Amino acid sequence: MADYDYDLFVIGAGSGGVRASRVSSAYGAKVAVAEEYRVGGTCVIRGCVPKKLLVYGAHFAEDLKDAKRFGWQVPECDFDWATLRDNVLADVDRLNGLYTQGLENAGAEIILERATVTGPHEVTLASGRKVTSKYILIATGAHPHVPEFPGSEHGITSNEAFHLDSLPRRILIAGGGYIANEFAGIFNEFGSHVIVVNRTDVILRGYDHSVRDRLLQISLTKGIDFRFHAEFEKIEKLDNGCLKVFLTGQEPVEVDVVMFATGRVPNSEGLGLAEVGVERDAKGAVKVDAQNRSSVDSIYAVGDVTNRIQLTPVAIREGQAFADTVFGGKPKTVDYSCVPSAVFSHPPIAAVGMTEGEARNKLGSVKVYTSDFRAMKNVLANRNERALYKMVCDGMTGRVVGIHMIGPDAPEILQGAAVAVKAGLTKEAFDDTVALHPSMAEELVLLK
Repeated sequence: MADYDYDLFVIGAGSGGVRASRVSSAYGAKVAVAEEYRVGGTCVIRGCVPKKLLVYGAHFAEDLKDAKRFGWQVPECDFDWATLRDNVLADVDRLNGLYTQGLENAGAEIILERATVTGPHEVTLASGRKVTSKYILIATGAHPHVPEFPGSEHGITSNEAFHLDSLPRRILIAGGGYIANEFAGIFNEFGSHVIVVNRTDVILRGYDHSVRDRLLQISLTKGIDFRFHAEFEKIEKLDNGCLKVFLTGQEPVEVDVVMFATGRVPNSEGLGLAEVGVERDAKGAVKVDAQNRSSVDSIYAVGDVTNRIQLTPVAIREGQAFADTVFGGKPKTVDYSCVPSAVFSHPPIAAVGMTEGEARNKLGSVKVYTSDFRAMKNVLANRNERALYKMVCDGMTGRVVGIHMIGPDAPEILQGAAVAVKAGLTKEAFDDTVALHPSMAEELVLLK
């Protein structure tokens, strides 16, 4: 048998790569991980975690207003962006240290260099050093897509949003997906004037029409300006540092920041994959089978670089399945059905399973149950903002095939309900469960 420097060489220390490395090392494999930026990946360093901390910070804008209705004599409060920004980045540093420590404690070697694949069992580091490995795992994630047009270089992405020197007075956000809507809510709560530009009139494509329509209504009420059926013509940087944005079918707008949230592209360029025979699709995603193996037997891939479901928990599961299969002697595949997801907008959305439209197309006979209500806290706060819970069931069997929610704490509530959908429970099982009162979650067992 050939001798290699490592049993496993992982390129990318994000969620999937870290999990695969730690578990493989625990199984006794000699593991090295190459990371050119920081250990932790998109989620920890420039994605889910710092974004959620900004969401928490943004919520205080409404909480402080609501507190007065609950008897708290809250003075007028000013928001300091630099304080929140620096505290969030400090927590990112903390997590980067924890992820690094976790890899080291597992026995994996961390190599802080860019690595490229130069053979089925060979990797070349930026320093020029070549190493060999029995298996190579590509876990390089994805990066924000930036459209090309005159002046697009003046825009930023979600990566840079966490490092802004100051809070923009006016920000234009391009896109209709979850990143666009999350940052629109964040900056709006901080007091920025927010314009959302989208090529179509549909936001959050893939989510149930009822909850995405409700978010649009609430967002408009909060003062977010949506410009639909608009595309960029050009951006001009003015002498005062502001940006003048020209859009199709719209009057030019002047803003302080333009942020692109127009999708994410797999990080597969410049890795030497094509040269060694690793196949990729038209979007650059590494093609893999159910066991995460690429077209080259010794090279695997997990996470966003495969562009299956770009969610951190999915990447973690793929990394775990890879390690269990290749080094643990316990072959596993990831089940991509009924994966819950959330949009941390204001208010948040959470969903699992089929939308109503998907269910009607697939099942034919469908029954839908809803609860459209105002949360108790919103009633006393005199906040006219309604939550919406929706359950989609197989019309023949009563099996719950989808749950879709928008309202306070929707993601926290949905996680437990997602177990029921995954388990194939029926509407009757929800009906037979006693409500936990008074709570918003009780609406799930009271749907009509």
